[in-house]
This record gives sequence, C-alpha cells and structure tokens, in this order.
Amino acid sequence: MTADRNQRDIKEAWIPGVEIFPRKVHAQRHRGFFGEFVRRDEGILAQIGFWPKQWSAARMFANAAKGFHVHPPSVPENKLAAEWLRRLFVDEPENYSLRRYADEQWDVMFFLQGRVEIILCDIRAGFPKRVMRFFVDGDNHRSDNNVGIVVPPGVAHAIRAEGTEDVIMVYGTSTVFHPEFEGRIASEVESAELPESWQRFLGRGD
Repeated sequence: MTADRNQRDIKEAWIPGVEIFPRKVHAQRHRGFFGEFVRRDEGILAQIGFWPKQWSAARMFANAAKGFHVHPPSVPENKLAAEWLRRLFVDEPENYSLRRYADEQWDVMFFLQGRVEIILCDIRAGFPKRVMRFFVDGDNHRSDNNVGIVVPPGVAHAIRAEGTEDVIMVYGTSTVFHPEFEGRIASEVESAELPESWQRFLGRGD
C-alpha cells in the first residue's frame, strides 16, 4: 500500500492522526515466514511516542466482520473538544507530547493471516466526516499491503474478513482494555455485504 500523502486528493481524504506504515515480512524457505511488528526505538510508533500498554490477538472467521468501534478522545478540563482536537491534529500535528496516550485508547493493528477490508470514519468534534476504505494483506500474502495501522480515538473503525480464510490479527492499545470505554455501532455485519446501518453511519444511505 504505497501512496503519496501530500498528493492533493489523498491529503484531502486522509484522516488526521491515522498512520499506515509498511512492514517487513521475511520468507523463510521450507519453514514459512517471519514478520516484524515494530521496534521500540525506530519507526512510526517511536516517532509519535506511542508504545502500547497491552497487546492482544484476535481471530476472525472467514466472511465475518467487526465494528464499528470507537474510543472517546480525552479532552482536558476547561477545554472545548473541537478546539483541543484541532490543536492536536491540525495546528500542532507534530507536537506528539500533547497526545494523551495514557488517558485514551489508541490502536495499532497488524494482520498475520488472511486479507481484510478496513473502513475508518472520522466522527471527532469539529472535523469533517472523512472516510478511508482500504485492504490489508496478512503476512501469508506477501505484498505492498503488509502494513500496520494506527487508529486514534474518535475515529470509528470496522474490519471485514475477505475471501475464504480466517484472519489472525495482533493489536496494541495505549491503555488497558476496558469494555465500558468502547463504543459499538450495532449492525448485521455477518449477513450483509455492506450493512444498511454501516451505510447510514457513513452517510451513504438515503
């Protein structure tokens, strides 16, 4: 997945705070493959100062889907959400020390097996409702689509397994998982190609 983020149409569609970065997957003859996730002192996670407090794994059956999920941003007291988020992601996007990783859930996702479709939708206060939709290959499908994805709080995300094989994913979170802090958009994701509730949420329905 290679794209010039400074290209006008991509820049206009890109959701602030989202990161998509290439991964190294090494073939090991007669044994399988070896894929790197991240290195603590190198790469995008080191750059933005995000190191997960919890790592988890999930398996999705073929043709299954998860989402939409969304984690609420943490806004300092006496600050307006729209103004604070604008400062973080528009006015001072490279001032990573402002980010409240310990108080809000950021996700970083990796896929070891299968292929997935990912949909991201920005629903943060004061931001336009941008939608990003793309495909990621697991390590068993070596390609330019072997990537990691960083999802900030306030960005709803959904994942759908493509094809006939199960998906295995590993993901890190900036905080320890608390189900009560995770918002879910109910949908019939297991039975519809693109559920009507997803379509309404994305603003594509009537």
